[in-house]
Amino acid sequence: MIAHLIRWSVRNRFFVLIGMLALVGAGLWAVRSTPIDALPDLSDTQVIIRTSYPGQAPQIVENQVTYPLTTTMLSVPGAKTVRGYSFFGDSLVYVIFEDGTDLYWARSRVLEYLNQVQGRLPASARSALGPDATGVGWVYEYALVDRTGRHDLSQLRGIQDWFLRYELKTVTGVAEVASMGGMVKQYQVLLDPVKLAAYGITHQQAVQAISQANQEAGGSVLEMAEAEYMVRASGYLKTLDDFRAIPLRTGAGGVPVRLGDVATIQIGPEMRRGIAELNGEGEVAGGVVILRSGKNARETIAGVKDKLTELKKSLPPGVEVVTVYDRSQLIDRAVENLTHKLVEEFIVVAIVCGLFLWHVRSALVAILTLPLGVLAAFVVMRFQGVNANIMSLGGIAIAIGAMVDAAVVMIENAHKKIEHWEQDHPGKHLEGEMRWIVITEAAAEVGPALFFSLLIITLSFIPVFTLEGQEGRLFAPLAFTKTYAMASAAILSVTLVPILMGLLIRGKIPPEQSNPVNRWLTNIYRPAIDWTMRRPKTVLLIAALVFATTAWPLTHLGGEFMPNMDEGDLLYMPSALPGLSAAKASQLLQQTDRLIKTVPEVESVFGKAGRAETATDPAPLEMFETTIQFKPRDQWRAGMTPDKLVEELDRTVKLPGLANVWVPPIRNRIDMLATGIKSPIGVKVSGSDLVQLDRIAHDVETVAKTVPGVSSALAERLTGGRYVDVDIDRAAAARFGLNITDVQAIVSGAIGGETIGETVEGLARYPISVRYPREVRDSLEGLRTLPVLTPSGQQITLGTVANISIAEGPPMLKTENARPSTWVYVDVRGRDLASVVGDLQRAVAKQVKLSPGVSIAYSGQFEYLERAVDKLKLVVPATLLIIFVLLYMIFGRFDEAALIMGTLPFALTGGIWILYLLGFNQSVATGVGFIALAGVSAEFGVVMLIYLKNALEERGAGPDATQVEAAVREGALLRVRPKAMTVAVILAGLLPILLGSGAGSEVMSRIAAPMIGGMLTAPLLSMFVLPAAYLLLRRPKSKPTPQPLIS
Repeated sequence: MIAHLIRWSVRNRFFVLIGMLALVGAGLWAVRSTPIDALPDLSDTQVIIRTSYPGQAPQIVENQVTYPLTTTMLSVPGAKTVRGYSFFGDSLVYVIFEDGTDLYWARSRVLEYLNQVQGRLPASARSALGPDATGVGWVYEYALVDRTGRHDLSQLRGIQDWFLRYELKTVTGVAEVASMGGMVKQYQVLLDPVKLAAYGITHQQAVQAISQANQEAGGSVLEMAEAEYMVRASGYLKTLDDFRAIPLRTGAGGVPVRLGDVATIQIGPEMRRGIAELNGEGEVAGGVVILRSGKNARETIAGVKDKLTELKKSLPPGVEVVTVYDRSQLIDRAVENLTHKLVEEFIVVAIVCGLFLWHVRSALVAILTLPLGVLAAFVVMRFQGVNANIMSLGGIAIAIGAMVDAAVVMIENAHKKIEHWEQDHPGKHLEGEMRWIVITEAAAEVGPALFFSLLIITLSFIPVFTLEGQEGRLFAPLAFTKTYAMASAAILSVTLVPILMGLLIRGKIPPEQSNPVNRWLTNIYRPAIDWTMRRPKTVLLIAALVFATTAWPLTHLGGEFMPNMDEGDLLYMPSALPGLSAAKASQLLQQTDRLIKTVPEVESVFGKAGRAETATDPAPLEMFETTIQFKPRDQWRAGMTPDKLVEELDRTVKLPGLANVWVPPIRNRIDMLATGIKSPIGVKVSGSDLVQLDRIAHDVETVAKTVPGVSSALAERLTGGRYVDVDIDRAAAARFGLNITDVQAIVSGAIGGETIGETVEGLARYPISVRYPREVRDSLEGLRTLPVLTPSGQQITLGTVANISIAEGPPMLKTENARPSTWVYVDVRGRDLASVVGDLQRAVAKQVKLSPGVSIAYSGQFEYLERAVDKLKLVVPATLLIIFVLLYMIFGRFDEAALIMGTLPFALTGGIWILYLLGFNQSVATGVGFIALAGVSAEFGVVMLIYLKNALEERGAGPDATQVEAAVREGALLRVRPKAMTVAVILAGLLPILLGSGAGSEVMSRIAAPMIGGMLTAPLLSMFVLPAAYLLLRRPKSKPTPQPLIS
């Protein structure tokens, strides 16, 4: 069938060439329009519900908001995990869905269930869905700075909130622009309890009066002189004097009691849960641009930057926007790096083809098919919606060597056939129709087997498609593009390559032996193959022993989920002790930023304590997240590497009470989303009793610190929060006619302060808050003597009806699937993940005593590693079976297919050793490399076996032992040039990747390493082991000579 296709293509070469031109056009369009990103989006489908419940403690938020929400969300179809976070005044519920769930379907399901539960939530709790962004949506961050000192933090925050934020939201691809840091302006009404009591006004009456004094209304229209006049009654509070003039009641003699008589009114900052700081120079206001799910990151960031440039004209004088994180730099570096690699590979492959064939026009055949195959892969990528990123371009990069394979073998065979024809017809010159016939037959002879062998390489990648979760999302683009590139190479090899050979292989074809490279190779190989033919069994034994040596490196190789990637930026994420005040957090943040800025390679440091105003940021005030941008590499000190830089930063920043964690930003966002953990390993302790959870987590932390390879371990504190408990005495309250609600209204309103409305100032809106003055409520004694007015007009103190004391409690509560849980974060340095987790599990099982109802689970990258390994255990054997069936289809013989399958382990030998020698750990990336190697190695065997079989068939039926040996020797020697060429081409294609540095090279070099190692042992295997095994398989058994019977 394939041979027919080759002949048909040659007959209709005009149409095939037109088709190729169309492919070039489509390919160039696809290359230009494919969206670009640095990494594939690895995050799960997630929907966030953010509920604000102002002024409430974490335990109250958990009981009244988070618990009802999480228990309801557990039954959402497709939900995999439901995480709840209860902060001071805020609840965040993350619903994480199964792979492949459509985000907008998930959002509509969550809304449906949210409607069911809404009635069970407190009246003042307001729920809303977070942005339709993925976990890695934070693509751009900026700070607003005024170096002239004309604008304070509240004015900067006002510019961000009411001007920049809405303008940037109009950029396509932006899901949300979140504000962080700065101060929000607030109108503060401080009621004096003594004066209120003197005038007989309750707290509730004052609040009601303010609410009624701040509104506008319309009175329809009036008609006057044939025109309509719209009626409006103004009434918004605009100045502090407007507030002071609010009437509360009419006193004796018709004199009104105004708000100004019983309260102090001032403008101040709203209570804040997030702080931003730049370069250790002081606080700033800032913003985060969050990318909509599935949109083009590169284009969106460019759009945001253009918009900011445009908006600079409209900013007040002195205010500037400073970029503090910009993912497009990583995207550009990564894509540029791989594009360079592809160009390098093209050049190297072209040189190898030229060297071996010693004929430029023949080499052109191989060189022309390469870009066509790559363009075809891009067309399919574009229609499938796969982004151009490190992994998808890497798939093409590792395929390049193998893509030329078929073309190289075909050209080589055509050269041989032309050589033979010219020997058979001396003095004649091959031209015209005869040339086309010879070349077509040469292609048809090896075409089918080559097509199938490329198909084997293509199908050998099936296991990569079955990976799920993060590892699946990471490697699927690579598997897709490698598969498309190989498939297009297979199709081109049987359609376009024969035509190009006919068009380009002309003129004087140099005989194989005239090329010095070939002469040298044959001279080396001949004595070796002679020795193999004499001692086939010894050769097989040596091969088995060589394979056995891999046992040693295998036991010494570590395991990790993914090698760390150098993203070019870094996050510093220490956790302070809980219960930190905003002022102290701001001071610590400035100290750490200033220390980081002392390292010469640092360009900018943007510190954030607490959270940005977005549902995608579940950080408590004691969690710092500092984004560090580095200068370009050429400005670094000599000999400085990213690893050394982290070590130096770690030494520089040493503050008591802060546990250092350094992570790359994108990697961290993914981890936080998938497992809720900000370190490579997390130990999750779940149960119902918070005191027990805290004790066990603390024990785990102590044990973890003793495990070799652990650089830091930190258990979240569940009891570090400080509380003032107001315990209401029901009987005492009842005597004064007070209900529980009346006393709680005083506690929440007068002490805590409540936001009762907002002023309207043009486009901006600022909150109005009512509470008692600070000096009345800043100590326990002050609270006990707080005056309370009873419904009957009596004046009592809060201490009369309530007992006030200080207690400890949780600073923030986390639940997973509605069970309270706490985390121990374990950071690893200088040792591989798998060994550390193994030691940690043994140590914890031995030394930590669990209470009934408490469970421990290990999570983080380790969780994915385990899942990937389990999956591959099932799929790799299935793939080998598919390869075996294909081999059987090519050769039609069971023993020959088994022969090639049996030689696969020898190819892996080099791969395993090279990993050990380079000091790489086993990871999903090296696994992908081994899978790719198995396909290429099987293809090697196929081509060798074809040559051996062809040589044997030329000997006719029933050859004797010497004929078989001669045929095998001839077949093996014939294969030297194409074999050396394919090895050289594949090695040439992979070396730039292995030796490369720059964005994304960590993962790519892990994939290339086993392939390169295998390329060094696989040829030896097919040059010696295959001929030896084939000889033993096909050599006729010598019949015993009959002995004469002695009479």
